[in-house]
Amino acid sequence: MTSQDGREEYNQYWRTVINTMQDGLMVVDPGGLIVSVNPAFAELTGYTPDELVGQPCSLLECDSCDYPRDQSGQPRCGLFREGAIKRCRCTLRKKDGSPLYVVKNAAVIPGPTGEPMGGVETLTDLSEVVARERELVSLRRQMAMDQEFQGMVGRAPAMLRLFSLVESAADSDAPVLISGESGTGKEMVAEALHRLGRRASGPLIKVNCAALNENILESELFGHVKGAFTGADARRMGRFEAAKGGDFFLDEVGDLPPSTQVKLLRVLQEKVIERVGDHQPIPVDVRIISATHRDLRELVAQGRFREDLYYRVAVVPISTPALRQRRQDVPLLVETFLKRVLSRSGKDIQGVDRAAMDLMMAYDWPGNVRELLNALEYAVVLCPGGLILPGHLPETLQGAPDAPAPPMAPARSAAQGGESGERERIIEALRQSNGRREEAASLLGISRVTLWKKMKKHQIEVENLFR
Repeated sequence: MTSQDGREEYNQYWRTVINTMQDGLMVVDPGGLIVSVNPAFAELTGYTPDELVGQPCSLLECDSCDYPRDQSGQPRCGLFREGAIKRCRCTLRKKDGSPLYVVKNAAVIPGPTGEPMGGVETLTDLSEVVARERELVSLRRQMAMDQEFQGMVGRAPAMLRLFSLVESAADSDAPVLISGESGTGKEMVAEALHRLGRRASGPLIKVNCAALNENILESELFGHVKGAFTGADARRMGRFEAAKGGDFFLDEVGDLPPSTQVKLLRVLQEKVIERVGDHQPIPVDVRIISATHRDLRELVAQGRFREDLYYRVAVVPISTPALRQRRQDVPLLVETFLKRVLSRSGKDIQGVDRAAMDLMMAYDWPGNVRELLNALEYAVVLCPGGLILPGHLPETLQGAPDAPAPPMAPARSAAQGGESGERERIIEALRQSNGRREEAASLLGISRVTLWKKMKKHQIEVENLFR
């Protein structure tokens, strides 16, 4: 066997090893262009080898990579500055746009004189590991082991579905529409999407569409050039440009004026903007997250919101549930918010009386979580210490409808009727239950809230019954 035959056999041996590896392998040149990949790498990313070879490695959008420019202004793969990357857990973007979770190892290949000839990188698939981690998180929530998610508190089924959807949508670049009543936490959902997403290292820029008039709004969104309108004394960058590489949050998108809707549609379709007073297109790299308390489909039917824009902003719809749709979360929210309020007030308040909690459970909360927080702040101001009682709550809650009551007890005789008869029945029930209101309410066939109201009406004090 000649030395050439030996080298060929040796090369064939290593080609076989590389091609049968379970881990993906990629070789790049000093400029970051892909020179070679093995079959496992192609399978992991969804590209064919021909689609990868000759392309910059930035095609894979690895969230751990940076591409600083060299002296000539050309982007340069960060590996050649670092020299090596060890056990880096990161996320790449597959050909179909879905995330690829991997552990990456990489090293520079030195030439005969020590100069870098290229770089070699291996990827170990973590998709199954990440799936198991997410399943464990979901199970923990279902078992009520986790009650808080990215600052949002709840364990009702509607909230668990919301948490799961936010996790799934966070990694996508598709536009998200968050809908829900005022006070349900739409902005918190937007912030969670940003923190959990692949754009977390970029900015989260927010604009409230309802707070600005049409001319100011367009300047805020797209920027303007000097002299574009009266008062435009200098060129200004818009918030779309400021959000480069991050997320752009359009709050109350249903209040966008028609002319701005047209411009937003262009941003979504073409990924470019034009400053007010200019016609030079500027590319933008943002994910758009919108929110509204309005029914956009109804606005479309009324001709007040463009139908084509609706389908563009609502690619991933997320709905935040109203508090009345998750009443079982009220005690948990009360506990969480009360701790926050008391940390600022310094008052010695131990908690909430059961009758006061019943009132809060029965109330419909038209202002949702925001109204609940305000009610607790009000109660802390009025409560001198000890427990928060029904009288410390805002008057709107004290007039709340009764909570659903158990089936009514059998009808009483006529001799027991009337106001005095009702008072005596309540006293009798309280004595039979040794002053336990919940048991007394059950004996009377009414709810605890109703019992509390009737006791207040007849001036019945439990303490006085057992003296």
